[in-house]
Amino acid sequence: MQLAMRGPLRTEFLNEVSRILMEFSGCDSVEMWLKERGRYYRGEVNRSKKPRFRFEMMPTEEEEGRILPRVEDKDLLGRLCRDIMLRRTDAFLPFLTPAGGFLTGDISSTLQQVFDNEVKTEDSGRFLQAGQFSSLAVIPISMEAENIGLLQLKSKTSDFLSRNDVEFYESLIQTLVSALIHRRTQVELRERIKELTCMYGIAKLVEGSGLTLSEIVQGIVELLPPAWVYPDVASARIILDGNSFVTDRFRESDYRQVADLMVEGEKRGTVEVNYSEDKPELDEGPFLLEERRLIDTIAREVALIVERKHTEGEKARLQEQLRHADRLATIGQLSAGVAHELNEPIGSILGFAQLIEKNPRLPEQVEQDAVKIKKASLHAREVIKKLMLFARQTPPQKIRVDLNQIVDEGLYFLESRCAKEGIRVERKLAGSLPKIHADPAQMTQVLVNVVVNAIQAMPGGGKLTIQTRASKKTVSLAIKDTGAGMDEKIKKQVFLPFFTTKDIGHGTGLGLAVVHGIVTSHRGSIDVRSALGKGTTFEVSLPIAEARGGKE
Repeated sequence: MQLAMRGPLRTEFLNEVSRILMEFSGCDSVEMWLKERGRYYRGEVNRSKKPRFRFEMMPTEEEEGRILPRVEDKDLLGRLCRDIMLRRTDAFLPFLTPAGGFLTGDISSTLQQVFDNEVKTEDSGRFLQAGQFSSLAVIPISMEAENIGLLQLKSKTSDFLSRNDVEFYESLIQTLVSALIHRRTQVELRERIKELTCMYGIAKLVEGSGLTLSEIVQGIVELLPPAWVYPDVASARIILDGNSFVTDRFRESDYRQVADLMVEGEKRGTVEVNYSEDKPELDEGPFLLEERRLIDTIAREVALIVERKHTEGEKARLQEQLRHADRLATIGQLSAGVAHELNEPIGSILGFAQLIEKNPRLPEQVEQDAVKIKKASLHAREVIKKLMLFARQTPPQKIRVDLNQIVDEGLYFLESRCAKEGIRVERKLAGSLPKIHADPAQMTQVLVNVVVNAIQAMPGGGKLTIQTRASKKTVSLAIKDTGAGMDEKIKKQVFLPFFTTKDIGHGTGLGLAVVHGIVTSHRGSIDVRSALGKGTTFEVSLPIAEARGGKE
């Protein structure tokens, strides 16, 4: 009972109890069979200079709906022990006690008598290490009217045990059963505390202050070894999306317990606990059944954490999109007001500059200044047009349009500039391209704005490729340059209004914002593929026009 209070594992308990009984009884061997959780275990201690303990899980078979230990036909002692456990022995045999125990001072002859000369006498001692034992007592271990095991006391001395000895050990069985129950309770309590400590630690990590997913998973890995039966030789690993999170002492091992990490029905990795050395058989190899449930629970918790982090990321992304849309709406309203306010004075400046130019007696310097004023006014008016487009103040005039024709006409004005910059233009236009429903002027502006950006990205010359193609539902325009390219940070901002990487005075930051607005208003999409030093590709996809004509 003192031993049971410590709550040792099954192996240690059977070992220590067998040694206590062997020393107390003076026998040469003590063996116990024990049924726990539907399995049978066998532990045996033999007296020698260094007492040796043998522990194993017994093979089982099902009979009449019950799980029973399986023994070989020639193993007469094994068959006898099984019959005693199942209460199948003849109660009138002189070797049996009223409580169902068994006693003999001459094992070989008794076994031969019990089994009616079924086998030769020399075979009867095979299980008993070539007949080295003579005396034997077999005492059932009973709990709630069911035999759950048995105790064997063996001696090399003939007639070593008396009936009084057997009756004493039969009375001792109830104390042993109480100790078994108490030991199991202590073990289960200790393991529950370890499991709850582990789960509490995981909960604290999840509720921690702003930890990343990687930090949380690494923290969970560190919590696993102390929750297992043998923490001194335990290590852990969690694999998530190809990334490995391990404890300091982790190494591959044959002694491991693994659970799949399933996120939304998809396997994303595993949770694993390893032992660095062999340990006695428990419920699942050297692991407890509770540890199987624990590792499965931890795998589910990690999956929930991954899902929660993904949801939080999506929420942050959607909030950023909402803020971005709100900024665009505010800028659009501001742009519309500014454009209307500037249109009239810009028109007046342009008109007066043109009047000045018509004066035939202008000094050369004044004439040059008038040209500059007119040029600046035209530039300002173009910026206002872009602002109006961005603010959706200029209604589109949509008709059925051939995108190849838009490319040919737009490049007509740009090819000379490309030639001056040392840029070679290559056209890859698909034949018989389906028409789209679009505003030709706005489509030309999309082409011109993206091509001008590409030209500016290749100050030292390069190659500009314009390609059109069609799928079942869309027509695409791809504009590819061999310029400097962009990193991910810039790629995410290229369509923001007033965002530019150009020097002050060389860009308004509205060109690609206007392109995005035009494409979106045409129910299309625009994709950017770019890498530093490898150029950039803008691909615009627009829906094919339905079989109808006219304007919208």
